[in-house]
This record gives sequence, C-alpha cells and structure tokens, in this order.
Amino acid sequence: MIRPFALSVALGGLLLQGASTTAWEMSTYQDFLRGRFTGVSLTKSGRLMLAPKLETVLASDQPVIWSIVRGKDGSIYAGSGHRGRLYRIDASGKSSVLWTADQSEIFALAVDPSGTVFAATSPDGKIYRIRNGKAEEYFAPGAKYIWALAFDKDGVLYAGTGDQGKVFRVTAPERGEVYYETGQLHITSLAFDPEGRLLAGSDPNGILYRISAKDKAFVLYDANLPEIRAVVPSTDGSVYAVALGGATINRTPSSLAPSGGAPGAVPTAAPAVSITVTDEAQGGIEVKPQPPGPKQQPQPGQTQVTTQFTPMVDMTGVEKSAIYRIHPDNTVETLWSSKEENAYDLIVYGKDLVFSTDGQGRIYRLSGDRKPTLVAQTDQGETTRLLDTNEGFYAATATLGKVLRLSTGTSASGAYESPVHDANTVARWGRLSWKANREAGAKLAFRTRSGNSARPDKTWSEWSEPLEDASNGLVSSPNARYIQWRAEFSSSADASPSLDSVSLAYLPQNTSPVVRSITVTSSIAASAQKPPVQQATATAAYSITVTDTGDTAASTSTGTPTETLSRAGSEQLAVSWQADDADGDKLVYSIFFRGEEEREWKTLRENIPEASLTFDGDVFADGKYYFLVRASDRLVNPLDSAREAELVSAPVLIDHTPPMVQISAPRRSAGAVELDIQGADQASPLRKAEYAIDAGPWTPLQALDGIIDSEREQFRLRLETLAPGEHLVVVRVYDSASNAGLAKIVLR
Repeated sequence: MIRPFALSVALGGLLLQGASTTAWEMSTYQDFLRGRFTGVSLTKSGRLMLAPKLETVLASDQPVIWSIVRGKDGSIYAGSGHRGRLYRIDASGKSSVLWTADQSEIFALAVDPSGTVFAATSPDGKIYRIRNGKAEEYFAPGAKYIWALAFDKDGVLYAGTGDQGKVFRVTAPERGEVYYETGQLHITSLAFDPEGRLLAGSDPNGILYRISAKDKAFVLYDANLPEIRAVVPSTDGSVYAVALGGATINRTPSSLAPSGGAPGAVPTAAPAVSITVTDEAQGGIEVKPQPPGPKQQPQPGQTQVTTQFTPMVDMTGVEKSAIYRIHPDNTVETLWSSKEENAYDLIVYGKDLVFSTDGQGRIYRLSGDRKPTLVAQTDQGETTRLLDTNEGFYAATATLGKVLRLSTGTSASGAYESPVHDANTVARWGRLSWKANREAGAKLAFRTRSGNSARPDKTWSEWSEPLEDASNGLVSSPNARYIQWRAEFSSSADASPSLDSVSLAYLPQNTSPVVRSITVTSSIAASAQKPPVQQATATAAYSITVTDTGDTAASTSTGTPTETLSRAGSEQLAVSWQADDADGDKLVYSIFFRGEEEREWKTLRENIPEASLTFDGDVFADGKYYFLVRASDRLVNPLDSAREAELVSAPVLIDHTPPMVQISAPRRSAGAVELDIQGADQASPLRKAEYAIDAGPWTPLQALDGIIDSEREQFRLRLETLAPGEHLVVVRVYDSASNAGLAKIVLR
C-alpha cells in the first residue's frame, strides 16, 4: 500500500510561436462603436465615413457649459460653471464675456419674446435680466438651485427649482408665486407643448408632469430612471423625454412617500457631482464625479455646490439612460436606451432626433427604425446641451467648456482609432485587409501600433507608415500582445471614402502548457473468489462437517479440509493530475518514475490523452518513489514550436509489507497477566497498536515511550480481570501505509 496525499505546484512557461493564424475582425456597428472618432461618423449599418464639419465657436476657460440659447438677433448665449459667466457668440462667430455672476453656476438661460436674455444662477438661486450688457436681479424664488427656465407665448417666465421641487411663475420683477409644488427634490427641465401646457421633468422619481393651471397637474409619465433630464414637445402632439441616472441611485418606491408630500414623490438624494469653486486667484477646480460619502464642509473662502449633472457610481450592466416618446394618447415607447452612456439632451431635427451623451461627448441621430447613427464625437467628457438653428446645430460640452457648431457640410479629413485588441500573448502580426468604398480622389490609409501594456502609452511603438493597398497591407509594428489600428480619411471636392470592415491576421505565440498538480492514491481492486484449497495436516485423522439439517458429511482419511480466505484483491495505484493550456491546445501526457535512491527516470506510460493512469501497485517494491508527469501540445503544433511542461510529485511511500509483531511469554503475578509486545516495520514508521480478547472489540495500546512514531516500538499489556479458562489474545499493529501485522497468544 501507499501513503496517499496530494501535491499542487504552480509552474510558469516560456512563450513560443503557435500554429494557428487568428483574425481580428471589425465589421458591425457595435464593433466600431468602441473606438475613437475624430471627424468620422458611424452609420446605423456599421459604415465609417466622414462626419459633418465640427467647428469650435467658443473655447471658454471654464470646465463646463451648462446652458445654451439663441437670441432674437441670431446670437448664441452660453452659461458656464464654475465662475458663472455668460458668453455671447455673435452671428459672425466672435465670442465675448457678456456678464459674470456673483454665483458660481449658470444652469439655465431663456430669451423672452422681445429678445431679452434671462439667466438663472446657483447655488443661491436667483434670476437675472440682462439688458444692454448689464444684469439686474429679476426674481429670487428662495430656492437653492434654479435648473430650468421657460417663457410661455405671453412672455410669462417659469422657473424649475431645487431642492424643494417647485415650479415658479414670474410675471414681473420681484413678482412671482409657486405655480406647482411636486414634492420632488428638483425640477430639472421645463417646456411648453403646442397647447400651451407646461411640461416639467423631475428628480429623483423620474416623473414627467403636465401642468395645465396653478396647482393642477397630470403625471404624463413615471419613468424607471430617476431624472427627467430634458423634455422636447413635437408639433404632432408627441413629447420626447430624456431620462438618466439608472447607474447612480436606486429609485425609491412611490408608496413610501411621506405624509404631506405630493403623490408619487419621495425626497431622496439626487445624483450629484461635487464641485468646489474657489476665487479667481486660486484658479478653481474642474468638475469631477464623486462617489457618495460623508458631507464635506467647505474650506474657508470656498463655496460647496452640488449639482445633478454627472452620475456618482457606475454600476456595470444597469440601464443608465433612455429616450422615451409619449404619444398624444399618453402611450409610451422607448426609442433608445443604454447601459454604457448617459443621454443629456435632445432636439427634433427634421424627421429624426439628435441627442447627446457622456460617451466621449458623442452626438447621435436616431431615425424611425430606432437604429442610431453616431454623427460626431467631441472628445469631451460630456455633451451637455444641444441647440438647433438655421445654420446647423450647436453643442455645449463639459470637461473643457466649449460650444461647437455642426454644419451641414462634411469634414475634409478625419480619423478613426480602433479599440485596443488583446492577442492574449505576444503575437506576430500578419496582414491588415479592409473593405472600403474609395472613389477617385478620396484617400483612405491605415496605420498600426503595438505594445505590451493594456493601454497605449509611451512604451508603445510609434504609428507605422501608412498602408494604402488592401491587398498588400503587411503590418510592420513589432511583435507584442496588444495592437491598434487607425484609419485616416481624406475627401476631395467630389469624392469621400467610407469603410465597411477591417481584418487583421496574426499568429499568437504558442504558450507552454502547465501541469498544476499531481495526486497519487491507492485502492484494492476486487478479485474473483478462489475455490477452497485443501491442505493436509498431520494432527487431524478425520473431520466432520455439520450442516443446518444435522446431517454429517463423510470425511477422508487424509485429514480435515481447510478453507483458505483469499485476498480481497490486488493493490492498484492511481496517478492523476491537473494540466491546462492557455491556448486551449489539446494535450498528450507521458508518465515516468524513479525510486528514492535511483538516478534515472523510467517510463511508465507514454502518449496518453487522459489525465490519469491506474496500474498494478505490486510492480513496485517497498520504498519511496517519485512520479513525473510531462504534458505536450505537439498534437496541434509543429514539432519545432510545440511546447512541454512537467511536474514532479513529492515522494510517495509504497509499503506492501505489514509490520512484524512478537509477543513474549506471559508473566503472572497477583492474578494478573503481563505480555511484552514488540512491533517492527522495515519501510515505514508505526502508527497504531491495539488488542482484542476472545474476538471482542479492539482496545488501543500505548507505546512504552508514550508515542507510536518509529519503525520499532515496545508495548506492555497487563490483563487483570480475566475469567478462569482459556483465552485468545490477538495484537494488531499498523504501519504508516495502513498495513496491519498480527500476532496471537493463547492464555490458559
């Protein structure tokens, strides 16, 4: 028998060239969407082409443009944070600072029928009227934030506020009243439908209200997302709503509304960005998403502002935002939703919708089939607001506070950078091929770069020389684990290129397999029962067999037949192991062994596909042995690139021989009997000793030195309560391999 145990050892491997060429292909909308766009659009069918021209008309020194509106004279007005500046961009594209507020944020702008601009500031919510470049306080609702402004057809101003979720109606300077109190924390968006009814989006329960009169409202839609970010009515009576915040907070059930609040309203924490605003000399701090935590006290000289702009916590797999269409009959359909991007604003652009997101400041167009086209990527953190004009539409951004104009013309050039591809090991790059439509005069060129860090950094190679021939695009970037390609588009006066698919072939280096563990166990294989063997004895002249019927069987004159109990079976050794290959290659194994005193490995089995081997243990004599398992991937790799890995087990003790047990002659004194017992084993230490009287239960024996731990031990058995007559005493001693040696003595 052997002493069973398991051993796990981790091994590394060298990397060599594998055998199978792999292709990295990009051809679908979702494939391309993960890349970086500069002057390039992605159609809903998955085609890359030059985007509309994107021009910067305002590059402020502020981190974010919160609001944007068009004046009567065609000028564009933009409100920023964190120094509360109001910018004017005239018809010629020249920009200037029109006014700087006392508060840090201008979240909302509106223009009355006469062309006068109104600005709402926070965190000390006030509304200002700006005329002839001068601002005067128009109305202070007593709210912390003013998120939205809107004028009705009669020139009456409405303001959506927080953090008490009230809508104010302002009829003249310093003359205003609460028009509707929602019970929500914030009114985040306002608009008027074609019938003149006020639409109000709220947070944190994502409720869209239609307010028809003072204190009279109808819940037009109760969204599954916390915030109605934008509301856009359509001339056909439909209402479009942008909702976001699904990855930031859990929506509280409306049934938990406190008494005294509006139905369906629960004041809970809104998603927020923590913004610290310092004075001009300190330089300010840009907007950064902050996780929820203990409320921080502002430092001296600073104002702490909390806005509901950027999500706090990103919960992968949770729907972040959605765009809804509420039909005139109040039925609702979801036009678009995303688990990766937050939609911030929306405009109706002809028969399509155009919306902006925080996915690198992207702008999408959504048509009737609900398949979005990526119109442009601003490469900003967020595109916060959109504005439609006759000259095209404008986009306001955050991270760098800019106002961009997308014209109807197409960019003369652009570029697309693919996502980084992981080959999982160092690879040899092959050919880059592509399918494109390149008209005469248009140009399409590709470059590649590679590296061994997951994100491109200064350790990566430089962009390669351009590849322009799809039939001969051999990649020159150095062998590495990661690679990226870049497509460069150039148009002529009458031609523009487009790209449908790209494929890159590469040869991954063959990774060595790994043998992770070896386990050696023993078992007894069942054997057929042998027939009794008759043996002659010299002490018995005859025998009588008594059956349960009382009959006697005839005996032979040669003696009594003795039945020999056969061995239960031969000992089987099982060697099993765990091995794997990072490339998924099929493995083949060879197993070797050697004794403790031996120098060379002997082959046990070769070229077996299974991860285990069972064999007759009797082929090994007593002693310690080592087993070696060698794994090879040569079945699926050429011989010159096939790799092997091996692992050697810890020593395995094989011990077939039971201990020898000797019992001394009994010594009697004062009615007791003493026996001296000696156990000895040649291969392994003893582990257990016990005795039984007259086939009774086994009773443990203790070694004279107190512990059974050596190959030879002495025991002493003292029997004091034996009844008169003959008794059989059997002693059993086990070694470390669970072999049992027995001896008996008869006491009379």
